[in-house]
This record gives sequence, C-alpha cells and structure tokens, in this order.
Amino acid sequence: MYEIIDSHAHIYPDKIADKASTVIGQFYSIPMHCNGSVQELLDVGRAAGVSRYLVHSVATVPHQVKSINRFILSESEKHPEFIPFMTLHQDLTPDEIAEEVDFCIANGFFGVKLHPDFQKFAINSDEARKIYDVIDSRLPILFHTGDIRYNYSHPDFLAQIAKEYPSSKFIGAHFGGYSCWKEAEIAYKGLDNVFFDTSSSLAFLSADEASRLIRSMGTERFFFGTDYPMWLPQDEIARVNALTLTEREREGIFSLNLKNFLNIK
Repeated sequence: MYEIIDSHAHIYPDKIADKASTVIGQFYSIPMHCNGSVQELLDVGRAAGVSRYLVHSVATVPHQVKSINRFILSESEKHPEFIPFMTLHQDLTPDEIAEEVDFCIANGFFGVKLHPDFQKFAINSDEARKIYDVIDSRLPILFHTGDIRYNYSHPDFLAQIAKEYPSSKFIGAHFGGYSCWKEAEIAYKGLDNVFFDTSSSLAFLSADEASRLIRSMGTERFFFGTDYPMWLPQDEIARVNALTLTEREREGIFSLNLKNFLNIK
C-alpha cells in the first residue's frame, strides 16, 4: 500500500474552528463534513490512511498574517506529519511581505497559500505581483483557482502569471479551476511550472471526465487533496480509486508527485 498525503487542508484554532468551517460552507453553499480543527483532521485522516497533510489557512485582512503563520508553525512543530504553507495578504507592503517570507522560510515552511476569492484580489493584479516579486521563486504558491461567480481566480489569470514568472512554481487548486475545469484544461497547456490538486472537484466531475482531464493536463502534475474541512478523506480517496488510472499514476497522485515537487522524503 502506498503513502497518502493530503495536499490541501485548512486548519484553525479550536476556538474559531466551528465558525470558520461554517463560513466556508456558507460561501460555497456546501454542507461541511468536518469542523476545521487540528484534532479532527488527524482523526479522520488516520482513519482513512492519510499519513501527512499540507496545512494552511487564509488571512482575509493584513493583520491576521503573522498570527496565522505562527499558528501554522506551532501546530507543525507539534505534529511532524504537517507540511506547513504560509499565508500572505496583498495589502502588506513589500518590506512586510519580505520580512514574513524570510521568517517562514527560516522556520521550515514549504510554500504559500493564497485565496483570491476570499482575499478579494485578482491573481494577475498589480497588488498581487508585489507578492510574486518578493517570493521570486523561493517558495511555490498554492492558489485557490476558479469560481464562475467571481472574477479573481480564473485559470487564464494564473496562466498569465505563470508565463510572466517562469522560474516560479504554482499549484492551481481544484484541477486548476473550480467550476471551470474545461477552461483550465485549455489555459495551462504548455506551462510546465503549474501543478494541480484534486480537491473540491471529484465530487462534481464524472470519473471518466476527471480521468481524462488528469491525463490531458499531466498525471505527474496532480496531487491528492481533500480541501478539509469540506470533504472527508475516505470519500476523496474512494473517488481517486474510481479513476481509470494505472497503479503507478495513482501512487503518484496520492503522494509521490507532491514529494518530488516539494523535495521531501
């Protein structure tokens, strides 16, 4: 049996976990399966056979950035199975961004998570370019991508940035474009610095269509993810197992692709 790594998990302090999970559910009009707490992530993950978790949270205002990153750091120090990704906010100054990026790199963070729809910025906006300029390929950036209700995170926007920053690496969550998967398939053609996760997509795509998209976009570029607390890992694992993939491709999606991407053992 191969290792399973969840590449997309939101975590929150216990005192706000239920509220944060509820807000996410209301935003997407999807009932939440979990409460967003660290302990529940570990409990449901272990029960499903998940061994590691890429964890993050999103700062919706600038003053949350430091406290969120220190929460993620603290939990990652307690739980060696966590792979920490930091948050940033587009309203920080370049100097503030640089200071926080330096701190997080020095403390073992593996990347950055940005959510344009929550944070209300377009991926290809000048305010967001401040972040890309400071990071300058030192860390990969995981974006929430795609939502036909908004004009912040369209796949075309990430494709544009991937072309402008060819030495940087990006992850387009949700097959590169939640609710606009066909557009994502077209947008990322020929961009070898863009990767994808399976989170919040397999419940809406048929197994045949998901398998076709994965093959079309590059099986080696996909990472398994649950979007915890939105979906149960056991259900998402079953959806991956239902895809028409080889065992080697499935093992890549469940763990090897992400380990190669982040250069982790």
